[in-house]
Amino acid sequence: MNQLNRPARLNRALLAFTGLLLLAAGGYVIAANRDRLGWIDSGAPVVPGTGAPPNWVLVVIIAGAVVLGLLCLRWLFTQLFRLPRAVEWELATAGSAGATLLPSSVAADAVSADIERYAQVRTASAVLTGPARSPDLHLIITAEPGADLTALRRRILAEALPRLRAALAVEVVPLSMELRFAE
Repeated sequence: MNQLNRPARLNRALLAFTGLLLLAAGGYVIAANRDRLGWIDSGAPVVPGTGAPPNWVLVVIIAGAVVLGLLCLRWLFTQLFRLPRAVEWELATAGSAGATLLPSSVAADAVSADIERYAQVRTASAVLTGPARSPDLHLIITAEPGADLTALRRRILAEALPRLRAALAVEVVPLSMELRFAE
């Protein structure tokens, strides 16, 4: 599964479970309506009596609806932020008296600014994760409509990535890239 799309597996599992649950409930209701279930009378009322339920039942239903609504909002909120978080690197050499702290977002902002200067790019966002000696680069690039994505990808691999490797003094920077067309 793509690291940029971490919630996808959970989303698919929850949607599949909800779909199966709804299909089972629908099949049960249809079978009960057509007198296919021996223990259910299709002519009987669904709820016995016509009186209002006790107040505690209404409070439980409202509390359950609020909790379900908050869980849905949480689920929706996690969909908005798909990139991994930036980390802070401690840059020090063996035997040095001190160390420099560098947020990985500083290097990532430089990469995204570099890529945004390309002619076919509208926006670029970058996140560097992992340790300073073996960082991972995650890019989301929005290109102009009709842009040549293959040429854009080649340019990023030939220009921006080598500059980042040289700046960080590392041999390899694994890259995951999402290319989109602007509306």
